Amino acid sequence: MAAFTDAVHDALRDALAERLPGFEWTTEERVRRTPVDVTGERADRRVFVEVEMRRADPANNPVKLARYADAGDFDCPVFLVQAFSDYYELDSGGVSSKRKNAVFVGRLADDHISGFSYRALDLSLTPPKHGDYAEDWRPAVDALADELAELV
Repeated sequence: MAAFTDAVHDALRDALAERLPGFEWTTEERVRRTPVDVTGERADRRVFVEVEMRRADPANNPVKLARYADAGDFDCPVFLVQAFSDYYELDSGGVSSKRKNAVFVGRLADDHISGFSYRALDLSLTPPKHGDYAEDWRPAVDALADELAELV
């Protein structure tokens, strides 16, 4: 799973660098002690992308980053995008409470913390549980990059 996740992060970073060349795009940048999956930075704005594959507590990501924004850790506005894989989709329809909780927290922070914006997006792929993975995930990453580029 780790190799797959790294490949997705790298592909998303590269796709965003093509679409948004005014930003410097990196993977696994640390904000305090918190690693952020993909980060875009320019003088007047930072974009954080958390790619949620199978995380047990995805609400933790917007909580920590919003807390840092509220503490004044950033010298420019921050836009957090949480991209949720199909792992968070329910067979019966809708999304899991894990995703609902993360989005709820992100929206609260968006509404109440100056200089912090949040958006939840879909990453239409099913991450492997372990082992090998197929290459058919790239179109989903490109679609996410397209959507994200329109928002930024």
